[in-house]
Amino acid sequence: MAKVDSGQQTTTSRFATSLMDMLERVEYRRVRLDEQFDPVYRLRYQAYRREDGIAINTDGIARDHLDFTPNAMCHGVYIDGVLVSSIRLHFATAEHRHSPCMRMYPGLLTAMLDAGKTYIDPSRFTADREATLAIPALPFLTLRIAAMACEYYNADYCLSGVRDEHAAFYKRVFGSTEIAGYSQYPGMNFPVKLYAADVSDIRNRVADRFPFFMSTPQERNAMFGPDPDAHYLGLIQPTARQAALAEERFVPAQ
Repeated sequence: MAKVDSGQQTTTSRFATSLMDMLERVEYRRVRLDEQFDPVYRLRYQAYRREDGIAINTDGIARDHLDFTPNAMCHGVYIDGVLVSSIRLHFATAEHRHSPCMRMYPGLLTAMLDAGKTYIDPSRFTADREATLAIPALPFLTLRIAAMACEYYNADYCLSGVRDEHAAFYKRVFGSTEIAGYSQYPGMNFPVKLYAADVSDIRNRVADRFPFFMSTPQERNAMFGPDPDAHYLGLIQPTARQAALAEERFVPAQ
């Protein structure tokens, strides 16, 4: 992520500074998607059942066939050692086309991949109810994982199937734009629209405004790198402060 020299450093907002401080309490975990009773699956189920988003099942878990595709990955977010949220990602390419958005918008996204473009498709963003109430910034801490994935895989776009009530967030934070209208993922009880963010267009702007989204190559490799058995062994520490200071993007208010 190359720093654009504007001739002066802008003081980082209090909000972004507070998120950078919050990351000191955050850890990430790579999830083994083949483990049926991983806590992340239970967290998903509880979150979707609160909103009647999925049907009841006796196992008390939420997962589908897209958890087992070669391009799928999932991470849990921990604060003070407690699982508070999770997110699943797919990196879609011409070779590996599986993703939730592809199921809803096959014509549009098939053409995109046929043209040689790639995208990250974040889905299954779910959170603990108490943590959601106590930590309003939890979506930022969780979607930081998607930002890191875009950087690691050098994706062209970050796509999102977005509910109407969440659209303003994606527009404001990521500069996402609506590229397709309503659709509904099989098994879910709410409609979404398709939003896309052009990674090369927004990368520097997002990093300047929200430097807590930044990361070092070492953190990204731990999150997404090959040899997953080695990376599943422990929790991963965020490196946003180190990365942002190295590129002179983080100037906290005095």
